[in-house]
This record gives sequence, C-alpha cells and structure tokens, in this order.
Amino acid sequence: MALPPLLSDPALEAFLSELGFGLEPPPQPDAMTTPPAEAAEETSSAAADEERRLRRKISNRESARRSRARKQRHLEQLRERAARLRASNRELAARLRGIQARAALVGLTNDRLRAEGSALGRRLAAAQRAIALRQIYAAASSAAGSGGFELQTLASLIV
Repeated sequence: MALPPLLSDPALEAFLSELGFGLEPPPQPDAMTTPPAEAAEETSSAAADEERRLRRKISNRESARRSRARKQRHLEQLRERAARLRASNRELAARLRGIQARAALVGLTNDRLRAEGSALGRRLAAAQRAIALRQIYAAASSAAGSGGFELQTLASLIV
C-alpha cells in the first residue's frame, strides 16, 4: 500500500511498526531478489496480455462496425418497405375513391330506375283500368238493348 508523499516518512513508519501500528513498508525494487527468468516471464506475460487486449479491442471494434452496418442495412430495408407501403396505400386509396364514385353512380341510376319503374307501374294500372272500362262500356252497350247490366253496376266491378 503506497502512501501519499507527506505520509511516507521512513522514520515514522519504523516507529509505528515498533509500536505495532506499522504499515507494511512499500516493496523496494531489488534486482537481486527477482530472478531474471521470472522477470522475463512477467514481461512476456504482460506483453501477451497486452497483445490479447489489443486483439480483443480490434475485434470488438470490428464487431461494433459490423453491428452498425447490419443496423444500417435493416434501417434502409425498413425505409424501403415503408415507401412501398405508402405507395401501395396511395394506390389503394385511389382505387377506393374510384369504386366509391362508381357506387354513387350506380346508386343514382338505381334510384332513377326505381322511380321510372314506379311511374311505369302507375301507367300500367291506369291503362288496365281504361281497358277494363272500355270493355264494360262495350258490354253495357251490347247488353243495354237486351236489358242487361246497368252502367253504374258494371263500373263498380272495376278494381
């Protein structure tokens, strides 16, 4: 444990250690205590660790770059899909407007044909009444000479 410069007085540390309150003195680098093979091994181990760290850092950067590229491709695909969907939506909306316009025309034609059918039905009923009345007049005029039906009785038979 290294102390700040103000607290690392060797005499103070020696005095405190005699009292039993001493801190462990900082390890002194001594070339004689560390065998050269061990120092070389630590150096090569540190170099290997540093190399692994650098390789991992490079690998992580490449992985992040690939990830960003993937995300960018995905974003472009989503944008293209959104554009296609918007175009399809516009096309469908235009088709819907056309169909609604045709449906409105068909509705107007249908209303016109119903009115025309109703008018024709009234004309047909009037024509049928006229024919029936003519037949009654014809029958009455032929029966008048023979004492047949009265004209008012015959007219009441018209439905």
